Amino acid sequence: MKTGSRIRVMEIIARMNVGGPATQVLGLSEGLNPEEFDHRLYTGYLEGDEGDHLRLRDTSIRVHRVRGLGRSINPADDLRALFRLVSAMRRFRPHIVHTRTTKAGAIGRTAARLSGVGAARVHVFHGHLLHGYFSPVKLGLYVRAERALASVTDQLVTGGAQVRDELLAAGIGRPEQYVVIPPGVRLGPVPSREKARAELGLPLDAPVVAYIGRLTRVKRPDRFLDAAGAVLARVPGCRFVMCGDGDLREEVKHGIAPARDSFRLLGWRKDVETVYAAADVVLLTSDNEGTPLTLVEAGMAGTPVVATRVGSVAEVVRDGHTGLLAAPDAGALAAHVVRLLSDPGAAARMGATARDWTTGAFGVERLVADTEALYRSLRGASRHRLTPEGTNT
Repeated sequence: MKTGSRIRVMEIIARMNVGGPATQVLGLSEGLNPEEFDHRLYTGYLEGDEGDHLRLRDTSIRVHRVRGLGRSINPADDLRALFRLVSAMRRFRPHIVHTRTTKAGAIGRTAARLSGVGAARVHVFHGHLLHGYFSPVKLGLYVRAERALASVTDQLVTGGAQVRDELLAAGIGRPEQYVVIPPGVRLGPVPSREKARAELGLPLDAPVVAYIGRLTRVKRPDRFLDAAGAVLARVPGCRFVMCGDGDLREEVKHGIAPARDSFRLLGWRKDVETVYAAADVVLLTSDNEGTPLTLVEAGMAGTPVVATRVGSVAEVVRDGHTGLLAAPDAGALAAHVVRLLSDPGAAARMGATARDWTTGAFGVERLVADTEALYRSLRGASRHRLTPEGTNT
């Protein structure tokens, strides 16, 4: 395919921090066929220790930085980011504007309208903010904003059917606008259990339970600590590792003080495969999730999980087969953890089943193929013809 006839895609995400959306963007950017797609990534700058360098330092992807597109809401910076994107769109003339994350979705889709380039608009909901984030007043504003943005969007994408259904129930978009594209993951080499535990300073013979994710309110690290306390009462030698960071870090440090020797706070680690390999169980305690990559990765590493039944978690974890699901209750989660720790044979069978299931259903190659098909279908929704960059239509 000639360079000028490629489908031009402008992908916009607020920040490439450690997390699921950034993982999806990298896998997609590295996997798209460059002969068919001219794909460019636009993202903001990070604040503090959000982990951007862990995602971008080892990739050859060209990143276009947009000041003001990061996490913080600041009207002046947001307005400047909006017009920087408008200018970039008029130079690049994308056929598709592909947005992810709430802020980038709002600014990017607005910029697509203001730019006048006629791009088709697609927005990905990796999850949503309907539960566990806002006060009722702020939630109402969020819903109204997403409804308005959905009305000027050609395609809405979710990683799972449950997230789609919850957004539709809130009046965001129409059923025919939605397409479900499950996430795609490529996990690095998984070390042996012995090597992983030596790397993390964990005893080889102790049961180990892992938390992997941001230390922030919706992820409920406090519930993890409560569940850990209940597990320790029945399995005194158990160890707990927490891989991640966030605004609740100091609260977590305070919370583990009574049993400090049983916990390891790892911060962000690039070699997350080491944490999965060291763990007997991965425990997710969130109030709200989309389609969590942590659970996909745990499955690919052959580690069974215990998780709250929220969002599209049940579309990743096959309850009773690849892990165990429970209500968002520390006691119920702890009981499931103890069950797996008490029956290593059953845990190993679940881990093996999880490896087969997640590797087949959530491979990055499938994500790329699904997204390429979406882009081709959106060619017809583009409001201008496929023409070389810089040509007026």
